[in-house]
Amino acid sequence: MANILAVDDQKSMREMVRIVLQSNGHTVTLAEDGAEALAIARNEVFDLVITDINMPNMNGISFVSKLKIREDYKFVPVLMLTTETSSYKKDKAKAFGASGWLTKPFDPERLNNAVSKLLGRNKT
Repeated sequence: MANILAVDDQKSMREMVRIVLQSNGHTVTLAEDGAEALAIARNEVFDLVITDINMPNMNGISFVSKLKIREDYKFVPVLMLTTETSSYKKDKAKAFGASGWLTKPFDPERLNNAVSKLLGRNKT
């Protein structure tokens, strides 16, 4: 299965994402914000990144913009998992390299389906 980096400032949300993805056989590494996630991503390449937008220190859109300029992350899919529904923020995230968007609260099946779809796209 996949090696996934999940980024969210809410501990309960990180744990829910971890439980859902690990129950599907994935390995999950957690980060509290974009700055921590970027530091983790410097040492390991993940198959998929899932990130919130609204976080302290470095928000999700800034994180994605910095991550996607790295050669080793250019083609790694990024799923935005957020309460945001603004078309402006969706367009901005997509412009910086986000591959998908899922709103909170999330249904575990929808998360697993989105992950499977993005991982399938990554392997083609």
